[in-house]
Amino acid sequence: MKYLYYPGCSLEGTALEYDRSTRALFQALGIELIEIEGWTCCGASAAEAESDLLSYALPARNLAVAESMDESIKDILVPCSACYLNLRRAAEETRKNPDLLKRVNQALEPEGLKLQSAKRVRHLLDVLVSDIGAEGLAGYLQSSMDQYRVALYYGCQCLRPYKVFDDPEDPTSMEPLILATGASIHDWRMGAKCCGASLMNIQPEIAQEMVAAILSGASGADAIVTVCPMCQMNLEGYQNQVSRSAHQDLHRPILYLPQFLGLAMGIDPRNLSIEMNLSSVSAFI
Repeated sequence: MKYLYYPGCSLEGTALEYDRSTRALFQALGIELIEIEGWTCCGASAAEAESDLLSYALPARNLAVAESMDESIKDILVPCSACYLNLRRAAEETRKNPDLLKRVNQALEPEGLKLQSAKRVRHLLDVLVSDIGAEGLAGYLQSSMDQYRVALYYGCQCLRPYKVFDDPEDPTSMEPLILATGASIHDWRMGAKCCGASLMNIQPEIAQEMVAAILSGASGADAIVTVCPMCQMNLEGYQNQVSRSAHQDLHRPILYLPQFLGLAMGIDPRNLSIEMNLSSVSAFI
């Protein structure tokens, strides 16, 4: 099994451990990830404010480059939820809007690229749940995680606005994977709540209240498991501030899903870059 792989900027910077653990997990599963050649930024959240066309052309460029690669590989795997949303939005909207597709392709023409909607954009969680699943994972598990209860946190962008592999309001897709490891699921209703995302930069007091609500909701869980680098950064990076503001200890271990599954598969924690997590995850090593 092979997938084209779009890491995105965060996975080469603040979320390097997400990239390394994703690659280690898929290698252990015997699945090849082929990085898109010469990929560039998807525009993140900044491009749309500057230019509507730019917000489509930047992700479309990466889709077009992917289309010029191995024709036998139909899917692009994207771990970052923001990148996934931007690439999926470009693919979906250009497919529905011929005029937009024409304008995007005019923007891509100087580089000799043309978007033809020949590849599918898939989030990491979608691939793990839909293509591998708990049964596919079972044969690779080596260490029971039955001593842990984890809170599953999906965030917004892998679920909304495009309903693809889970219920955006009540997501459960991660549960079979976690249960397969022997771990139990923390009962809460915060899995699809927003972490504040980039609001943390312009109105941190509001975003920190949102983070505090999520961390508080995970009380009693041994860790929060995420699939989004922005969520991971917000939930990990502000635990001191929100604990002081809330006058309670809101420090929680935060793990990426590939890290948690990788540990259950017996992958060396160093290959999952556990040591790079900002929160204390020593209980899992």
